[in-house]
Amino acid sequence: MAEISTARLLDLLARAIGPAPWYWKTFPAIKSAAGQPLEWTHHGEQGPLGYIISVNPAQESHLPQLALNTYCRPFLIPPSYLGIWCPEGRNVRFTCFDSQQLKPFDLAEIAGWFKQSSERIYATTAPIADFEVPIGLPAGMHNIDVPPELRAVDELIVPASYPATNSDEPAFALYVFYLQAGLVEVLPQKWFTAAQYQVGKQWITRATRDPESHRIIGECFGAGSFKLKEDGCRLERWLERSA
Repeated sequence: MAEISTARLLDLLARAIGPAPWYWKTFPAIKSAAGQPLEWTHHGEQGPLGYIISVNPAQESHLPQLALNTYCRPFLIPPSYLGIWCPEGRNVRFTCFDSQQLKPFDLAEIAGWFKQSSERIYATTAPIADFEVPIGLPAGMHNIDVPPELRAVDELIVPASYPATNSDEPAFALYVFYLQAGLVEVLPQKWFTAAQYQVGKQWITRATRDPESHRIIGECFGAGSFKLKEDGCRLERWLERSA
């Protein structure tokens, strides 16, 4: 029974959205309000567009409408908005685009500079909403001012670094955003410290909630896949260890 449970959790985790560019195949399918399908394109690993992920009309990769640099994660906002979250200095940034309004641009506009820049998102169409939340919030629940365009999202689990003052304090946290309610819960990962892990080389890439047990499961690059205890801060067990 435990093996079946572990297999189910690993399958659930495999479908969780991870950061660009490494997890681009987990990105959600998109349709505009008019029903036009859009698709994600990975622009290879070499050259001035290496590792860039773009959104374009289906089968028209030469007509990008949005480009994502490293560490961006898209999510759907009903009925047809596209949300993006990414690190922005000491903050987590959220943007919202109306997929119906996105306009194409020439890839030559971003060739070379975008991959090397600190900019995470490129579009010639302005987002319809944009806000940031600091990652230094203390553990617990906090009120946040969420733009109405993003309030259709119930829960979003955001792994991000956490300010530690010594090697025994949590170096990573899960920020559970309840955008609909205008709340964020900060869950410092008490097991992930510089004394136990190689912070930077090892990091939590993605996390999601098991709808059956309501426990959070996640993936730590360089360590393995894990399940957390009920408090969401402590490690219960490894689902799978990295080689």
